[in-house]
Amino acid sequence: MAFAITQTCCADASCVSVCPVNCIHPTPDEPDFGTTDMLYIDPGTCIDCGACADACPVDAIFPAGDLTGPLKVYEDLNAEFYAGRDVLTEATVAPNFHRWSPPAFARVLPSDFAPLDVAVVGTGPAGMYAVEDLLLHTNARVTLIDRLPVAGGLIRYGVAPDHPSTKKIGETFARFHDHPRLRLRLGVEAGPELAERHDAVIYAVGATGARRLDVPGEDLPGSLPAVTVVGWYNGHPDIAPGAVDLSAERVVVVGTGNVALDIARILTADPDSLAGTPIAPAAADRLRAGKVREVVLLARRGPETAAYTRSELLALAARGDLVVDAHDPRIAAAIDAGDGKAALLQGIPREEIDWSSPPPDGARRVVLRFHSAPVAFTGDTEVRGVRASGPSGDVEILAGRVVRAAGFRGAPVAGLPFDEATGTVPNVAGRVEPGTYVAGWIKRGPSGGIGANKACARETVGALLEDAVAGRLRSRAPRRGLAKLLRRA
Repeated sequence: MAFAITQTCCADASCVSVCPVNCIHPTPDEPDFGTTDMLYIDPGTCIDCGACADACPVDAIFPAGDLTGPLKVYEDLNAEFYAGRDVLTEATVAPNFHRWSPPAFARVLPSDFAPLDVAVVGTGPAGMYAVEDLLLHTNARVTLIDRLPVAGGLIRYGVAPDHPSTKKIGETFARFHDHPRLRLRLGVEAGPELAERHDAVIYAVGATGARRLDVPGEDLPGSLPAVTVVGWYNGHPDIAPGAVDLSAERVVVVGTGNVALDIARILTADPDSLAGTPIAPAAADRLRAGKVREVVLLARRGPETAAYTRSELLALAARGDLVVDAHDPRIAAAIDAGDGKAALLQGIPREEIDWSSPPPDGARRVVLRFHSAPVAFTGDTEVRGVRASGPSGDVEILAGRVVRAAGFRGAPVAGLPFDEATGTVPNVAGRVEPGTYVAGWIKRGPSGGIGANKACARETVGALLEDAVAGRLRSRAPRRGLAKLLRRA
C-alpha cells in the first residue's frame, strides 16, 4: 500500500531525504520545488517502507488506503501529480533512483576553524532552521533572541489553532532550545549592541505588517488587517483580547489566500469544535457570544487562479457550509470546465446573492465571490459595507466588519537598510554586509510556507560561513556582559 501526503504538508523536504526510492517530488533540486501547493508521493514507485511518515515533522503522511473522510481525496491528488509522467524514464539509475556519485560538500571549513558566536533574532521557522543548521553542521555558539515572551514566531502566533498538526513542527524546533551550545533569551529587544558582542547576527524577524489596499474608507473603524485577527485568536501579546468585534452578522474578508481562509474558517466555526485547541480563551469566549453568520471572501481573480492552496480549500469545503456567488458567468464556466483550481469547486452550491439583505437565517456559512475587487469601504463613523466591482457595475455588500487579508509586509529593522517598495532588507543571498544577515520573509518577502524557510536559512548560513572563512567578519567586543545587556533592553 502506497503512502500519501495530506493537507498539513509543510514542504520542508524532510521526507525527501529519507526516501530510498526517490518517490517524493518535487525535490529541492527540481525547478517546481517551492511553487507547488505541497509535495506528492508517487503511488507507482512507493515501496511502503514508511520512512517518510517517520520523518515528517507535521504528521502529514499516511498509508493511502487508510485515508477516510476529507483526507480521502489526497490519495487521488498524489496520484494526479504523476499522471502522464514516467518516473522510471526520468530517473538515471534504477531501481534505486538516487545517483551514486562522489560526495559533494557544499561548504568547506578549515580544520582549525574557530567556533563562531552567532546571534539569531527571531524564533519562527526561518530563525529556527538557521539555528538547526548552525548547531548541527558547525561548532558555533548561538544566542537565540525573541522580543516576545514565548518562542515560536509564525508557528505559535500565525498558524490557525484548528491546525494542530501544522503546529507540531514547533516541537521539532523546540528540541534545540536546550542545546548545550544555545542560549535562549525571550522577552528582550535586540539592539545594536548585539552585533558588537557576536561574530555575526542573523535577523529572522518575519513580516508582521499589513499590506495596504489603498482604497477609500480603508482606515474606518471596523476595518482590520488580517494580522490583527490572526494574532487575536492566537493570543498574541501585542493584540488586545477585545481587538476583534464580532457583533456584525456579515464579515467581508478581502483576499483568498490561506490566511483569508483561516480567518473565514475560525469566524464561522462551531465554537465547540475549537475546544481543546490552543485558541486564545478570550477569542473563544467572543466567538461563542458573537453574531457572525456569514463570511464573504472577496477575490480579484477567478476561481481557476485563486490564491489559496488546494489543501486549504478542500479543508474548508469539507465542512459543507461553502457557497460560490454566481454573479459572473465566467465563474460557472471555469468551474464547469474544470480549469485549474476551479475544478475543486465542482459540486459546491452556487447562488446569486442579494447583498443588500442580511445573511440568511440558519447555520453559518462562507461565500466565495470571485472577479470582484474592493472599490471602497463605505460608512461614516465605521464600516457599513464594501463597494465591490462586478460585471454589471459596482455592488455594495452590506457588512459590519471588514478584514484586509491582502498580504503581509516587513517592517524596518533598527540599524539595517530597508526597501520600502518590497518591505524587505536589501541583501544578496541573505548577506546585508559581512557580519549582518537576514533570513525568511524579511529577506525575500512574504512568500512561501514553513518549509520554504529551510532552504532560505541554509543559503543565509552559507553566506555567513563564507564570510567567516574569508576573514570578512568584523571584530567584536568580549562576549561577557551580554545577558545583563539583554535583561536591560
